[in-house]
Amino acid sequence: MRIIAGTARNRRLQVPAGMTTRPTAQRARQTLFDMLMHAPWFGRDQLENAVVLDAFAGTGALGLEALSRGAGFATFMEGSRPGIAALQTNLRSCGMADRARLRHCDVTHPPKAPQPHTLIFLDPPYHKGLVQKGLRALWRTGWVADGALIVAETETTPLQNDAKEPEEPFQPFHAHLLPSLSAEPPELLAQRSFGAATLHIWRHDVSIKGHRPTL
Repeated sequence: MRIIAGTARNRRLQVPAGMTTRPTAQRARQTLFDMLMHAPWFGRDQLENAVVLDAFAGTGALGLEALSRGAGFATFMEGSRPGIAALQTNLRSCGMADRARLRHCDVTHPPKAPQPHTLIFLDPPYHKGLVQKGLRALWRTGWVADGALIVAETETTPLQNDAKEPEEPFQPFHAHLLPSLSAEPPELLAQRSFGAATLHIWRHDVSIKGHRPTL
């Protein structure tokens, strides 16, 4: 696994042996950053001015790719000690330790944010509802800026389990609204599937107000 482009291009990233990470595939990462660099809803200037949060960071490939392409600062959240050790190694080898902060924490119970972040990557284990739990927890603790761009990776196919209720297909949601309140979902800016993985991109908009469903 390598950094694709920018100042750390082709730098190899460490993945701890036996670690239960599922790094975003190289092709998906290339497509994602092509969109971020050139899409009318984001672009190079916004990327270079972004304060990045790589939640469920694993190897840190998404946040490191953003730093390599010019983002000014990134926070990496990772719950495992092997993951934190790999992140420290990767930051040093890419020469980015002075532009990053590591948080050894559970994303669903994060510490209070020192500042809001404007580009949020969420790439958790599949089939556990962690995008929803994580993003809501991050918003409550101040990590998500108003208008932040949200990039979430989920399973392409919901889990079908005879012993449980089938999973609903993922759709973007408003992190500041309780699930019990109804509102139109956020506008989906982009969605791309790569085999078992699907990327969803939308903006966090706190101006949207929820309402209780009509009975």
